Amino acid sequence: MSTPTSRSRTALLVVAVLLIALNLRPAVVAVSPLVAQIRADLGISSAVAGLVTTLPVLCFGLLAPVAGRLARRVGLETTLLVALLVLTVGIVVRLAPSLVALLAGSLLAGVAIAIGNTLMPVVVKRDFPHRTGAMTGAYSTMISAGGALSAAVMVPIEQATGFGWRPALALWAIGVGLAILLWTPWVLRARRAAAAAPAATPAAPVRGLWGSPLAWQVTLLMGLQSLQFYAFTAWAPTLFVERGRTPAEAGLLLSLTGLASLVTSAITPVLATRRPTQFHLVVVLVGLWVVGYGGLLLAPDGTAALWMVLIGLGQGVGISLGLTLIALRSPDAAHTSELSGMAQGVGYVVAAAGPFALGAIRDATGGWTWPVVTLLVLLVPLTIAGLGAARDRHVGLPATEQQVAHAR
Repeated sequence: MSTPTSRSRTALLVVAVLLIALNLRPAVVAVSPLVAQIRADLGISSAVAGLVTTLPVLCFGLLAPVAGRLARRVGLETTLLVALLVLTVGIVVRLAPSLVALLAGSLLAGVAIAIGNTLMPVVVKRDFPHRTGAMTGAYSTMISAGGALSAAVMVPIEQATGFGWRPALALWAIGVGLAILLWTPWVLRARRAAAAAPAATPAAPVRGLWGSPLAWQVTLLMGLQSLQFYAFTAWAPTLFVERGRTPAEAGLLLSLTGLASLVTSAITPVLATRRPTQFHLVVVLVGLWVVGYGGLLLAPDGTAALWMVLIGLGQGVGISLGLTLIALRSPDAAHTSELSGMAQGVGYVVAAAGPFALGAIRDATGGWTWPVVTLLVLLVPLTIAGLGAARDRHVGLPATEQQVAHAR
């Protein structure tokens, strides 16, 4: 039976985890509503502007496999604290008035968020083993909330302060600083516990994951849904501005996707854990995006808000289903760490191509029809990977053990 002290401790841990999650998107998403100002100020093309979003996402991929190894060496809590410090530096660096500083700051932010992305499922699997669905829903909702908030407020903040887009982007360092304050006690507690405990035997490394079809299906689902999110988020405000909306209106329309995603981010993991398979959620995800993108192509003006809400609902299903499947398809925390590194490593490298590719397609075609059609076509491999990842299986278990598990 838990004591009041242990319940308070758990509550504080939940708050700290959720605040970290809240800061895992604004440093990237906040750029999108300001792309028009950034391009005008720096005199850059759409493709180059896409790099500001692409670089962090590429870091999400390249650094994800390293995060697990770093956590095993210096500790999970310490690694997350270092990531938050690096994220703060990356946000502040972008205050310098140059394209190099903007790209460098975005690169540092990407490194930090890559570590947070990879280790958050491990924290949930380790510290909340009996509440995996609820906690995954809670922290994926906070990830979506951070994206929605940053999309909604960036242009109003930039216009209200009159300081320009750089100080507006730098304000997100305040939220990261608060997360550092709340997470630091857990770092100190973990260090004290490690010093008092006898030396632990190193855990046996997880092998064979890269040869697992199931692991690759989870990875491709994670990557392709992330590509949809980052590619669309990077360019949706520009799409609406070029169709006659003001930057503030375009930012608010983008924020609708984030607000709508809060609903599905919260409920998808809970629904996913109620059944052994998740085929129904893959169908819902693809259906929402097909209708949303189709609406933007066929009826883009008066009903734009409706299509953005549907796309946002799909984004919430996508990110939370991807994160939940990392835990559900893993038999233990060690496999969760390795599968998280693989799925987010390869997955975000795939996703990084999205913003740059859509910008290049828009420059080549002179409009937004073909970029949106490209997103629709990419739903085909996403569906195939998703249906494979939704099967009731665990990575790392031989076929005979899988059969025994299903028989129980």
